[in-house]
This record gives sequence, structure tokens and C-alpha cells, in this order.
Amino acid sequence: MAKKVVIIGAGPAGITAGYELIKQTNREYEVIILEESSEIGGISRTVRHNGNRMDIGGHRFFSKDDTVMEWWKNLMPIQGKSSFDDKLLKRRKKLKKGGPDPEKEDRVMLVRNRVSRIFYKKKFFDYPISMKWQTIKNMGFFTTFKAGFSYLFSCVHKLEETSLENFYINRFGRVLYSMFFEGYTEKLWGRHPSRISADWGAQRVKGLSITAILKDVFTKVFNRNTNKKKVETSLIEEFYYPKFGPGQLWETAAADFEKMGGIIRKNAKVTGIHQENSSVSYLEYEENGELKKMEADIVISSMPIKDLVRGMNDVPEEMRLIADGLPYRDFVTVGVLVERLNLNNETDIKTLNNIVPDCWIYVQDVGVKLGRIQIFNNWSPYLVKDVQEKVWIGLEYFCNEGDKFWNMTDKQCIKFAAKELVKMGVISSSDDILDAHREKVKKAYPAYFDTYDDMDKLIDYLNTFDNLYCVGRNGQHRYNNMDHSMVTSFETVKNIVNNVKDKSNIWNVNTEEEYHEEK
Repeated sequence: MAKKVVIIGAGPAGITAGYELIKQTNREYEVIILEESSEIGGISRTVRHNGNRMDIGGHRFFSKDDTVMEWWKNLMPIQGKSSFDDKLLKRRKKLKKGGPDPEKEDRVMLVRNRVSRIFYKKKFFDYPISMKWQTIKNMGFFTTFKAGFSYLFSCVHKLEETSLENFYINRFGRVLYSMFFEGYTEKLWGRHPSRISADWGAQRVKGLSITAILKDVFTKVFNRNTNKKKVETSLIEEFYYPKFGPGQLWETAAADFEKMGGIIRKNAKVTGIHQENSSVSYLEYEENGELKKMEADIVISSMPIKDLVRGMNDVPEEMRLIADGLPYRDFVTVGVLVERLNLNNETDIKTLNNIVPDCWIYVQDVGVKLGRIQIFNNWSPYLVKDVQEKVWIGLEYFCNEGDKFWNMTDKQCIKFAAKELVKMGVISSSDDILDAHREKVKKAYPAYFDTYDDMDKLIDYLNTFDNLYCVGRNGQHRYNNMDHSMVTSFETVKNIVNNVKDKSNIWNVNTEEEYHEEK
């Protein structure tokens, strides 16, 4: 009789675990995914609105892990012909010989340019910050001079890395930290960087520093030998992207999983995890208002650890307090449709209607709450219904569930966002907005403060349950990228198939000391 594996959550980690488990074991396991919402993909889903599509959070398909890259490409082949915008603009890309034509086929991965910049005092700076003439011009010679000496001082006077603030200052100097990191980080987390663990920087910034940026500049200038076995790409310049956004890939993977015999139950919220004798025996979940019970031989959880532990019985008080104290940052995206933006394309990158070429724009100014702007036209021309005539953008806000911003009505939130766009000079008037849509995401970002310092104790406790595996961003309370979340599932499936009890390989994913966009 097949063993029953229940997976909590149909995001990247959950779908990957189910897909790989069935594929590798030839249906040796009965695999069921319970998904709380009616959507596939978690924070990596794609939202449809009036013919336009929104990428929740923005997702570049790039990984240092070749297994992940091959997994993506096998699921959705790389384009072999030019996409709509590249064809129109005569932009050249490295295409896959024999690959699908995105103008004729939908199951296709596009090759896209990585352009992300900082918008600070109504001027654009490279993200991450780069040392070139335009940067010096925008900052001014005096500020550049101060920043340079501040950085040199940080090289000889290292601060103890007891906080994220000290982590940044050690790598960029106090002047650049105050300009480009301090305010934005506080927007993101709702806390000053001096009150956040340096672990977040070690995970998201890793090897990036002024030294790494200068190395990248000199590599591009002097390294002309493309025949070398290894050419370092410190800051990636291209990435893959599904034709209709990240949700398309996960919806495709979910459909293939079901074709292989897997089961997905949507609108099925797990509320209870019953354990006895160091093993999970069954789950309780609500499906369409009805409380149900499901037995399980193995449980793979990508639900937030806080909710997982709350649903368990007989949890020691210390462990419950640690789990209850784990913080999160919630997320709101406002999609806005306009005819044009008041931002000039002063780059040499060709774009439709000559809009700015950015995928993301990081808003450093503390005078607005807005954190980032996505320009969906640049992620994929197929996300926008009328891509030659309209600009479809996503305004990203960080907040806490239940706070004043979170509790705004859709109308109030859209009005608030419009005022900020006008204040920043991105549009001329709120009347410029032709259409808008708001999306709210709970527990989008696991945070590194409060009881996070005791996370290792909680991990040790959860590892005592031999048939419980925690995967993904929220499942591990770790700020994982999409590829890291997938790798936690790869490692979990490997352990299940080989009957390995030690789970350290699963928890050690994304602990390497390298920048996450370096290969």
C-alpha cells in the first residue's frame, strides 16, 4: 500500500516537493497538496486583472544551482524566436536553437534584461550602487568625496556586526549606508536597521560590497576573453521569465503534477497538526467551511512556522513562545494602468514607447511610503493587454497585517498610491490613472528580529518529529529566494526516498556566503 504524503501549501516549495516525489518514485507515494487559497504559486503567483497580469513581488528566474535552472527549462523551454518587443525593437538576445516561438506558443521562458535602479531625490542610480560617472554626477562631487572617505574609514575601522546597520556600514561606509540602505530598510521591515539581525544582510546581500562592485566594473572592462572556462558574472544582466509571469510556471508544474497522479485541494486551510510519539499522525483542515481530518505517513510543510506550531498539540511552552514571537512583514501591491510615465529613458536601452527600461525601481526617498515600482511591460510584453499604448506598473508597499495601511479600502489605498506617484513626479495627476487593482499578501517576508534569535531551538524541536519536513520561505522562516525554496524541497525528497533521518541538509540550504545573484 502506498504511503500517504500530505504537503501543506501550493507555492514553489510545495509544488516542487510533490512534483519530484511522484516523478522520482513512480507513484510509490500517494501525494496530496492542501492549499489554503484558490490560487497556485503562493507569493510567486500571477494575478489577472482586466486583461493585464501582475507579478506579486517580482521574480527573476535565475539561480546558481544548475539543477534548478534545468528544472525550470525542462518545464518551460527557452524561447527560440524573438518576443514581441524584441522583434519590434530589433533587440538581439541569445536564443535557444529550436526553442518555441513566444508569438505562437505559450509554454515558453523568455530571456529578459535585468535592469533595476534606485530612485533617490528624483534621480536614478544603479542597483546595486555602481561606481561610474553618472553616479558621481547624480550624487555630486562633494557627496562622492565624503562617501569615498567614509568607505575607506569603514575598511580600517570595522564595527562588530551585532546588527544589520553595522553589517551595511562595514561594506559601504556610513554615508552610502545613510543614503541608500537606512531609510529603505526601515520601510521594508518597519524597524531601524540597528534593531535587525545581521543575518538578514548575510543572506540577501552576502558578498556584495564596494569591493565586489569595483571588481565587477574592472572584470567587464578588462576581461575580454570569453573562452575562459569560468567567467564570473557578479551581478547578473539577464534572467529567464515565463511568458505570462511566474504563476504560469507554477500552474504548469501543478497541472503536470496532477497528470502524474498527484492531488491538489484548494481552499483547504490546515488548522491542526496532531502528533504523538514524535510523529505527526493526522492533519485537520477546513475545506469550504467544513472541518475535515486527513491521516498522513509523511508531512511536508511550507506553511508559516508560527501557524504550524500553533496548530500542534502538546508543544512545550518555550517552543510555543518562540514560534508565537516570530515576526513577519506583510505586503500590498497596487497595479496602476497609465498611458505614460513622467520618467525619461536616458539609457541606451531601447524600449516600447521609450519608457524607462527598469523591471524594478527601488524608491529610497523616505518622504513616501512606496518601496518599489515594478514596470510589468519590461518583465514581459505579454503581461500587458495593450503594451504598445499603455504602461502597467505595480506599486509595492510593506506593512503589517491589521495596521492602518493594511486596513484601507481598495479605493483609499489606490488614492493614497496615486498621491505618492504625483508627489514623486512619476505621473502628473491622479486623473492619469486609467485602471487600478490592489492585492494583499500576508506573511510575505519572514523577519529577523524578536524571537528569531532563538530560531535554532525551534528547529531542533521540529526535527524531533521524524515524519515532518519544513520547506520554503515561510516553512523555514528564512528569507529564501524562489530557487532556495525549491532546493529545500529537492533535499527533502532526497531524504524521503533514501530514508535519511538527518534533516540538516534541508535547513542548510541558502547559508552559503555568496551574493544571491552571483554565479
